Amino acid sequence: MARSVGTYRQIRVGGENVRAFVPYPLPPENPPLRMEGPLEARHTAALAALSRLNVAGAMVPSPEWFLYGFVRKEAVISSQIEGTQATLMDALTYEATHEAERPAEVAEVCNYVDALAHARRELARANAVRLDTRLLCAAHARLMRGARGLAARPGSVRTAQNWVGGATPALASFVPPPPEHVPAALARLERWIHADDPLPPLVRTGLAHVQFETIHPFLDGNGRIGRLLIALLMEHWGLLSLPLLYLSLGFRRRRQEYYARLAAVRTHGDWEGWTAFYLECVREAADDGLDAAQRLFTVIGRDRRTLLGRPDATVTALRLCDRLPEHPIVTLAAATQLLDTTKPTAAKAIEVLRRAGILRETTGRRRNRAYAYDAYLKVLSEDTATGPHHPTSG
Repeated sequence: MARSVGTYRQIRVGGENVRAFVPYPLPPENPPLRMEGPLEARHTAALAALSRLNVAGAMVPSPEWFLYGFVRKEAVISSQIEGTQATLMDALTYEATHEAERPAEVAEVCNYVDALAHARRELARANAVRLDTRLLCAAHARLMRGARGLAARPGSVRTAQNWVGGATPALASFVPPPPEHVPAALARLERWIHADDPLPPLVRTGLAHVQFETIHPFLDGNGRIGRLLIALLMEHWGLLSLPLLYLSLGFRRRRQEYYARLAAVRTHGDWEGWTAFYLECVREAADDGLDAAQRLFTVIGRDRRTLLGRPDATVTALRLCDRLPEHPIVTLAAATQLLDTTKPTAAKAIEVLRRAGILRETTGRRRNRAYAYDAYLKVLSEDTATGPHHPTSG
């Protein structure tokens, strides 16, 4: 028998009568979600994969070796799910040079990075800011900053009806709660996040994501904030010490199943099906991240040894090499600032790395050149080509 997870409200939108869905509070009940059998096995496998990824992040001299790139990879893929065409190389190039072929779309990726960084800073403050609606609204304000986001009322919970899929509400695949129900639904979600619950924290991150997506509290940007919520909860509940999991890749690879699993929760109360799917995506993403981290560590170590073995190596060149993982595209101006040195000294360091085959000049210009850490970027950029467009979930 299907589990009931909410009620419908008959509303009128744009001259059409539609049924809007109002979810019951978490956790799932009647019956409760039980972690047993295959579900428990998937949970164990996902936790083990997360633990391995945690260890990889802790074993390197600087967490920025992976953190810079992995956060931006998640930002790119999460944005691609919603139709943004910018690639990881677009975003990294823009950060280094302030130049982009698709500046508005690259800005959306940078906004995601800024939204996550702001939320993490707030949660790390000594006076213990809560992971709550106010924090998510602040993240949304940063995510939707810019001309493209003005219509979405950045930072504000919606006061109008929205819908998912279809040109009109009557043709929609899903109609979220009427706006007057949204504040209470968010308050219930917030209370559950901070309440004791016997379900494992990793499972709870997945339930929170579905509940947030079902409430759909913003006019736009819900998908990205909902995936950002997972990253914040992973850290908040001690599952990861750093946001190294680019989980959106698993959702994008199984895009149709992702939306089908969300829908099945609302229509049939299938929390078990969602949880099994979610845990598999987490395991797969953690394994992908671990593999990438190991290969990036190999690349960095190899290039450092190459540089040390060269007769033209300088201390400044070695210092710049060590900073490349968090600045994989660099300009002369950036290198000068990073190394706190003069332009001629920074230029010499760049030239040493270029001759060593570590950096490659990418612009072909005589002035304002940019240099890419090719081997590092080759690993980091895997699976970040422009993704398929899904225009409905924000």
